[in-house]
Amino acid sequence: MAYLPETRILLGTQLVFNLGFYAVIPFLAGAMGGDYGLDAAAVGLVLGARTFSQQGMFLFGGLIADRWGARRAILTGCLVRIAGYATLAAASDFTLFLLGAVLTGAGGALFSPALESQLSRADRSHSDPSHSDPSPADNTGQTKERAPGKARRSVFVWLAITGEMGALVGPLLGAALLGWGFRAALAAGIAIFVAVTVVLWFRLPAGSPGKTVAGAVEPGASPGKSLGALGCLKNRRFVGFCLLASTNMVAYNQLYFTFPLELDRRGLDGSWLAMLFLLASVLTLLLQLPVAAAGQRLGPGRAMSAGFLLLGAALAAAAVTSGDAESAGPVASGSVASASAEAGAVALMAGIVGALILGHMLLTPTILSLIPRFIPAEGAASGRGAYYGLSATCGGIAVLVGNALLGWLLDLTDRHHWWPGTPWLPMVGLAVLAALTMPRLLHGIHRGNGLAPTAAANSQERVA
Repeated sequence: MAYLPETRILLGTQLVFNLGFYAVIPFLAGAMGGDYGLDAAAVGLVLGARTFSQQGMFLFGGLIADRWGARRAILTGCLVRIAGYATLAAASDFTLFLLGAVLTGAGGALFSPALESQLSRADRSHSDPSHSDPSPADNTGQTKERAPGKARRSVFVWLAITGEMGALVGPLLGAALLGWGFRAALAAGIAIFVAVTVVLWFRLPAGSPGKTVAGAVEPGASPGKSLGALGCLKNRRFVGFCLLASTNMVAYNQLYFTFPLELDRRGLDGSWLAMLFLLASVLTLLLQLPVAAAGQRLGPGRAMSAGFLLLGAALAAAAVTSGDAESAGPVASGSVASASAEAGAVALMAGIVGALILGHMLLTPTILSLIPRFIPAEGAASGRGAYYGLSATCGGIAVLVGNALLGWLLDLTDRHHWWPGTPWLPMVGLAVLAALTMPRLLHGIHRGNGLAPTAAANSQERVA
């Protein structure tokens, strides 16, 4: 499917940005502890600061994108990440590692909302070429399209694929460079981000931040009045949407938090974790397009419900089989029964990861493509960056709170010998709640296929 040159540049940028990130960050903890002798508390604080500076500043990054324009925010994000990597390369003590980690996270916070905001304009323009009048959604959140022909695939599907390609190849590049030391991986990361910055400087069209044609409205917007730069925080329906949608991020993050612990509880070697990550990446690359096509046929309301139910099913399976694994007890090592039990446990975990990834693939592009529909129609056609930023910030906060709660429940379960599946139950309940509630929340959100003539002209200037 052909996209405008700007869209292809942005998708390629996401791939290379992830490549540079994953070539370095997965190896940061090992370098700080092994090469520079930082203790575990210092390493944890540096990694936590990086995550918080990115997730916690997404809303700020979105506001900057609305204020400066997407191009300037994206370029600034690249420059800040280069500064972060350069600081890490020069670091030999806790203070510089902390500063470098914060700058690295801040660069992502500036980059991602601006890129998603700009892609959403291309997505709306590409998905709705007929510019027909908007049709209301039914009570499942589905929309009756008035444009003829086959529904076009959302650009956010390709964003997920290109991002996953970078996330898959990046660690391989970083591992290959570690033979020359951690600074070699950092040098490669800096070179990648410098190249991206130069390409974007010359190839990404300049916009006109904060300026719109009189009477222009946000395409696909909901009826209502503009509430200013932080209007997203006053949009109660959108805040509710973000809170429900963040269940997707909390569930997906368990690949990195509780699944490694679950492998140990099932008596599996930690090396299987790399295979589960590889499975998640391969499934995303192979199935993201057909899963997204199925989501389009279902419509947003049913697609969201199906995605959350898949997440709930995966987590429920983890809960039930966790109890079975502990009750079965240890199996003699080296025996046929041991090999069979290990194969069965690995197959179960692979099935759980598969269901989780399918739900994530169904949800993520749908969530990103729905965000512009919550932006009030009255007022200037701006504010997308803040809306995307708030969505990402809610996801980050939810992951922080959710992981803290899960960790607390895991400790209580071990201490009081509760049923081993207990820690999973709140997550299962949240997924089911989101599946039941999201279609009602989407009721009345308009597709918004068309733009007012002046707004259409302005949109074409931004994506031509």
